[in-house]
Amino acid sequence: MKGVVKVSTDKSAIEELLTRSVDSIYPTRGALEKVLFSGKKIRLYLGIDPTSPHLHLGHAENLIMLRRFQDLGHEVFVLFGDFTGRIGDPTDKLAARVSLTSAQVKENLKTFKTQASKVLRFSGQNAAQVKFNAKWLSKLTFEEVIEFSSHFTVQQMIERSMFQERLQAGKPIHLHEFFYPLMQGYDSYAMDVDLEIGGTDQTFNMLVGRDVQRIYRNKEKFVITNRLLEDPATGKKMSKTEGTLINLDDVPTAMFGKMMAAPDELIVPIAELATLIPQKNVEEIKIALKKGINPRDIKLYVAEELVKLYHSTKAATEAREEFVRVFSKKERPEDAPKLKITKTLPLIDLLIEAGVESRGEARRLIIQGAIKINDEQKKDEKEMIATKKGDILRIGKHRFFEIV
Repeated sequence: MKGVVKVSTDKSAIEELLTRSVDSIYPTRGALEKVLFSGKKIRLYLGIDPTSPHLHLGHAENLIMLRRFQDLGHEVFVLFGDFTGRIGDPTDKLAARVSLTSAQVKENLKTFKTQASKVLRFSGQNAAQVKFNAKWLSKLTFEEVIEFSSHFTVQQMIERSMFQERLQAGKPIHLHEFFYPLMQGYDSYAMDVDLEIGGTDQTFNMLVGRDVQRIYRNKEKFVITNRLLEDPATGKKMSKTEGTLINLDDVPTAMFGKMMAAPDELIVPIAELATLIPQKNVEEIKIALKKGINPRDIKLYVAEELVKLYHSTKAATEAREEFVRVFSKKERPEDAPKLKITKTLPLIDLLIEAGVESRGEARRLIIQGAIKINDEQKKDEKEMIATKKGDILRIGKHRFFEIV
């Protein structure tokens, strides 16, 4: 029949799919392999809450896995949590998240599909589909919520490590936080999926969805947990708090520069989890680094591959040339992003205007001496800055802005 996409059972593709970034597969890898090699088309999804207007490399790792399933001919969904995003996932949080308004969620979602399309195909053959969970979660009655929640116990919820940490610290646990994994579990039922993917920090929530499918549909749901993109030396995830976040909508020069500024320990995790560099090349990178090759040389390669994937080959080449010109020859960037400033304002507010994502991160950058205006280091967050046209704001080693 015209338009029907045949599912591929290519052995090497399935092997990479189930190996490259994977931490665990539930119930077992063997059970999922059997389904994939049978040629059966499965429905799978990745859920993303719009807690920020940016998707980043942590999201990209899971989007790349969706892309591999899409290329094999399976039915792929990206679920944007316009309902769950307003509640906030308590995972790994030592305090309840601040709830977002519907207007904030709507604003954050504006370019999510465009950003995700840097990895997934949303048109043409076997297009990925976007779904929003407010469509079903906002319509549940209180009676339905009570019935649904009756299948789970307080003991199941309270056993979660972050809740145990709060209990021991005497910090409050809000009742609504118990409902987040139930809502995520209901997503699996509403879309009737066969598989969910996400980071290891989402294991509990995804397994609730597995329980839901078994309870309501008497059906198996597979779960793949992917390794988190984190610094092996510290165990910390790439984050705006740590100043290591690389967003998918960063301009090419900024993306390239952020990769060059990343800790050396992140080279292999980023290459392996957030790019399409062949696995054999990743293994060669590991060997080269162990033998003492200059990490900068490897970073140049990985940075170029990042920009190539999330922008284009042309943009990657230009970003590399610009980096070498500016940082090897000590020249100023030709195409620094323009930053419109119309008034005198404190240094910390200037950094927020330039896209630094929190005042905490801005303070950290100032304390580290990472802020310069026209090569003059700025160390006082309260200093009133009167910029003029043509001034160059430098944040860290590789982020420049031209004041207009």
